[in-house]
Amino acid sequence: MRFVGFRDGRQVRVGVLTGGGRVAPLAEAGEFYEDLPGWTARARELSGGEPGSYGYEPAELDLAPAVAGSARVICVGLNYRAHAAEGGFPIPETPAIFGRWTASLAAGGTPVPVPPDEAGLDWEVELVAVVGTELRCADEETALAGVFGYATFNDLSARRAQRLTAQWTLGKNSDHSGPIGPVVTADEVGDPADGLRLVTRVNGEVVQDGDTRDMIFPVGRVLAHLSRTMTLRPGDLVATGTPAGVGYARTPARLLRPGDVVEVEIDRLGPVRNPIVAWPES
Repeated sequence: MRFVGFRDGRQVRVGVLTGGGRVAPLAEAGEFYEDLPGWTARARELSGGEPGSYGYEPAELDLAPAVAGSARVICVGLNYRAHAAEGGFPIPETPAIFGRWTASLAAGGTPVPVPPDEAGLDWEVELVAVVGTELRCADEETALAGVFGYATFNDLSARRAQRLTAQWTLGKNSDHSGPIGPVVTADEVGDPADGLRLVTRVNGEVVQDGDTRDMIFPVGRVLAHLSRTMTLRPGDLVATGTPAGVGYARTPARLLRPGDVVEVEIDRLGPVRNPIVAWPES
């Protein structure tokens, strides 16, 4: 099943994509993740029915990330061998963890502005794991089994701000800099360790082409590692790193500027496409 978010007044609601390509509404995002078994059972009923007129066409909706406002967005840096090598970094012994806020997330199609002190933004296609059960001191197998679903994510990075200090938080939280796609349930995706292709295109040109088999720390190991310090809860997001091919590592460096269109895509999850725009003057 495939879940999308959309705005309903001040709320973000979650709906399921039906066989007819429509969005059948389910619940407010926080309520959805508080009762995943109940709402996924309801979604299965709606998505498995005959294509019809129930629900909304996606174009009718103000799409938003299918994420609860209380969710934590936890990111892993340098988690692909080839990406660590292109930046001149040694293979890390433990996952490098940093955080995003949900306010930085955006749906596909949302214009992403370049902050005024940046020469541009860098692209980073990533696989996001969405936690489905409470995980505390979990082993790798339990942690992987606790994933509700996966989504395509673009960890757009403001490199100047990122490099001001050893902490990356500022450069990873510029406005709308976390485009994320629908959440696809884990049973339709399988174990990412078996291999999922990740691709980034800028104005139609392929600039990243990687595979999750190159991960240093697979999904279950990352979640298990996190769960030994913090209890992971349903709806939390874990972005698992980017493969080689980012813009800053090129000679000369290449960044996204206003007028560019960036698209990230992962096998079985689909694409997320966003235009890059100038920072608003007022």
